[in-house]
Amino acid sequence: MAFTTMAEIKNWLNDFTHPQLCEGWAEIPNMVSISAAGIITVTLPFVSNSVEHNLLSWVTEQKKQLNLSPLELTVTFKVATLKTDKQAVKGVKNIIAVSSGKGGVGKSTTAVNLALALQYLGARVGILDADIYGPSVPLMLGVEDKKPNIVDNNRMMPVEAHGIYSNSIGYLVDKSEAAVWRGPMASKALSQLVNETLWPDLDYLIIDMPPGTGDIQLTLSQQIPTTGAVIVTTPQDLALTDAIKGVNMFTKVEIPVVGVVENMSIHICSNCGHEEAIFGTGGAALMAQHYSIPLLGQLPLHIDIRSETDSGTPSVTSNASSAHSRLYIELAEQVSSRLYWQGEVVADQIMFKSL
Repeated sequence: MAFTTMAEIKNWLNDFTHPQLCEGWAEIPNMVSISAAGIITVTLPFVSNSVEHNLLSWVTEQKKQLNLSPLELTVTFKVATLKTDKQAVKGVKNIIAVSSGKGGVGKSTTAVNLALALQYLGARVGILDADIYGPSVPLMLGVEDKKPNIVDNNRMMPVEAHGIYSNSIGYLVDKSEAAVWRGPMASKALSQLVNETLWPDLDYLIIDMPPGTGDIQLTLSQQIPTTGAVIVTTPQDLALTDAIKGVNMFTKVEIPVVGVVENMSIHICSNCGHEEAIFGTGGAALMAQHYSIPLLGQLPLHIDIRSETDSGTPSVTSNASSAHSRLYIELAEQVSSRLYWQGEVVADQIMFKSL
């Protein structure tokens, strides 16, 4: 059996299904192409190892079952730039805010590992530490003693660590000093960090937001072209109440919520491996269902995650094959794919979509 037209190839590929793909996905312009040598290329507009792996395995089985003539298929990706109603930050395709309604839920740990997981999947990634009063990204990346180089009329070069590019107020002030600033000063600092950093070409810029729904969140919605927001919470009722406020805030300022992450979902004993839901169970799932937003993932409370982060080598960097890292990588695939499907691609690389 051999395919004779592109339509036949697309019809055949549409038989492959995956949770991160929509029905009829192969019909999306630019998703499937064929070279003069007859090599079929699937170009994903988001990053996903699971789609690539499952599709290639499916093709191998199809070749056996259908006795296909020699056929070569490759999978690659080109992250799409999604529209916002603000002027784009130079070099940055998509900006993702990682937020929480209250502190202490592991938002920064999640943001850093999400950024590293996206980079692990092949994306070019930056992270901006927008927690002006309590910057922690420099410590988590193991570069707290570095400072961004100043070039080109006082523009800042981001600090590179573990393959991602970062900037933070923590690089600019002494780590023992407190930022005793009123809200407008903190908001101005955020704008400067975003716009006065010479970001390289990035597929994603992760913004680690401060907890709450105050001035900095308002600055984000008014001035920064944010593509989507990820809400981090724990199963605890108090944290969920504040997380709901965060969802409502982003909805009011018309920033799409990609979904919610339940952190510290279970505690795993480092001695015996016993799992215990010390903060309760099912809270984030009920919240996601009530607000019709996806539950992107459930992450454990484990000493390794804490120790790896404190040492400046977060889980995804420390051991990408560990159980914890795999959860962050799955989270990154969910964020990347859902961000694409809920957005609108900019005009210069339109890919028409249907769910």
